[in-house]
Amino acid sequence: MKHAILGAGGVGGLVGAVLANAGHDITFVVRPGTERDYPRELSLESTFGNIKAPVSVVTSLAEATDVLWIAVKATQLEDAIHSIPQNVPIKAIVPLLNGIDHVERLRRQFGREKVVPATIAVESERIGPGKVVHRSPFVRFSLATAGKELLQTSVEAFRRFGFECRFVDDECTLLWSKLVFLAPVALSTTAARSAIGGVTSDPSRWAQLEACVREACACACAAGAKIDVNVVLAGVKNLPSGMRSSMEKDVTNGKMPELEAISGPILRAGETHSIPIPATRELVQMIQTYLQAC
Repeated sequence: MKHAILGAGGVGGLVGAVLANAGHDITFVVRPGTERDYPRELSLESTFGNIKAPVSVVTSLAEATDVLWIAVKATQLEDAIHSIPQNVPIKAIVPLLNGIDHVERLRRQFGREKVVPATIAVESERIGPGKVVHRSPFVRFSLATAGKELLQTSVEAFRRFGFECRFVDDECTLLWSKLVFLAPVALSTTAARSAIGGVTSDPSRWAQLEACVREACACACAAGAKIDVNVVLAGVKNLPSGMRSSMEKDVTNGKMPELEAISGPILRAGETHSIPIPATRELVQMIQTYLQAC
């Protein structure tokens, strides 16, 4: 199959390397002027094994493709989608962004049926030109069932490499299932400016994180998702102590964090459904105060 990947960072690089290694045709779409920073061989160092695979690099997608994977930061989405002309034939668009709101934005741009919601939970990072490191002991990948027929061969390649993959019928549950896990972890680690172990080992920080999980789950359920708060809390407790969230890394490195994309849906759902979310609001305020002082 022919794949294009918009966003050649940790997630896009991981996806591209695995698919290229499985024999798929991979093209990365990068910002104009940066193409020299992306070698035509991609190197992946993963907890599942190492890969070196050939890829192509372009600054604008001009050829028909089976699947367009969108793996940019939520803060980069508006600029990035302009590199995808609407007249280029694309069978499916699979966004792997954090948050929820991007799905409707992409459907307005490219059409409802073409966009297949998906989520990926992983710690993966681009550490240099053509070099990606996957550090977490897992990759949890979920896709809307609507894309199963076209994406089945891709999912089989991911599973062979070690990904945990599943197709989900309920899009609301699919998207919120990641957010109720990601948002509390990202907000807590960023506010503490530490890996998750620095939060879970501190009784007061853990209490705040737990409260944030419960608030996020309450908002998700009010929005129509089917979420078990105890399953989410167990997942947080089982995270490797050294795991860092992408938001915490961005703030530490002086980059713009995805604060709106990750916290915004919870803040708005709290307002809409009259759900108290004091822990979430406090963590967001702590991060905003820190950013303003930088």
